[in-house]
Amino acid sequence: MLSTSPIIGFVPTRDGERARAFYVETLGLTFVTDDGFALVFRSGSNMIRIARSGDFTPAPHTILGWEVADIVAEVTALNAKGVLFARYAFLPPDQVDALGIWSSPTADRVAWFQDPDGNTLSLSQHHG
Repeated sequence: MLSTSPIIGFVPTRDGERARAFYVETLGLTFVTDDGFALVFRSGSNMIRIARSGDFTPAPHTILGWEVADIVAEVTALNAKGVLFARYAFLPPDQVDALGIWSSPTADRVAWFQDPDGNTLSLSQHHG
């Protein structure tokens, strides 16, 4: 059944080498192979295919995210590697901390950032 099967994420890129450097060196994903169509990575038990897509317009929303146990530690580590976290005007400023982590009314926490192609990615820590 699908409910117990690993997920495969698909993310477009214009520049495979730049994407590979970001996903390996910055995010720490495990590079598996380059099959000519996409760069294949492992993130836990899941596969992520960074597809060579030529020119494209990044989606105006999150396309891939990771649920993490300690969002402050993860954001801090990525900040140290030069990752900038987004701040959105539609979020109440009193719900966003100094690191750019939004605390939702349900106590979930989310931080958004972009890959080199402008794809929006996220980190989230969920409660309950």
